[in-house]
Amino acid sequence: MITNTLFAFPRLIVLSTAAVLTFGSVALAQETPAQPEVTAGDAASTDGLSMGTELGPDGKPVDGVGTSYVQANFDAWEQRCVRTEDGADPCQLYQLLKDPQGNAVAEFSMFNLPPGNQAVAGATVIVPLETLLTENLLLAIDGSKAKVYPFTFCSTIGCIARVGFTAGEVEQFKKGAKGVITIVPVVAPDQKVTVDLSLKGFTAGFTAVSATNK
Repeated sequence: MITNTLFAFPRLIVLSTAAVLTFGSVALAQETPAQPEVTAGDAASTDGLSMGTELGPDGKPVDGVGTSYVQANFDAWEQRCVRTEDGADPCQLYQLLKDPQGNAVAEFSMFNLPPGNQAVAGATVIVPLETLLTENLLLAIDGSKAKVYPFTFCSTIGCIARVGFTAGEVEQFKKGAKGVITIVPVVAPDQKVTVDLSLKGFTAGFTAVSATNK
């Protein structure tokens, strides 16, 4: 059950792509500065001139190497990829987790792993810095017994747990309706905060992501 303790967390977690969107909203809210007038005498200079941006196969502007973009949407999930020089862009399945009031609480990114390992998929879970790390992170699928995962490290974007899943657990994701992630806030160590991880669209999304990460 989500308690009022949740409101002790940041109202919005500014993480990864969400940070870019938040920054962009602030920038648009500011007054746009006047652009210098271009005259014939400036023909040899590109100052103040847009050189244009090429469009990729998806019809969207081609960003620089290392930048992220949304390749496709699968119900509750986004297929997010990172541009590479050779065009073989690796992707992850992403979901921003919110409480009933619409406040961002956590980010969940999942990806397939090379065959031959115990873990066939991995995930990165990011939660607010005000999380009590010693209580770890709990994840349960459709009411099953929760598993405990430790946090790996914290940075300015939040605290991060790097999680591995077996083939059987991935099948649970594919057949399930939702997962439940539980964390404990530092300000109220006797309480728990839970958020739902929707599994709607997961099977199609994970299949698409796996096809890009062979």
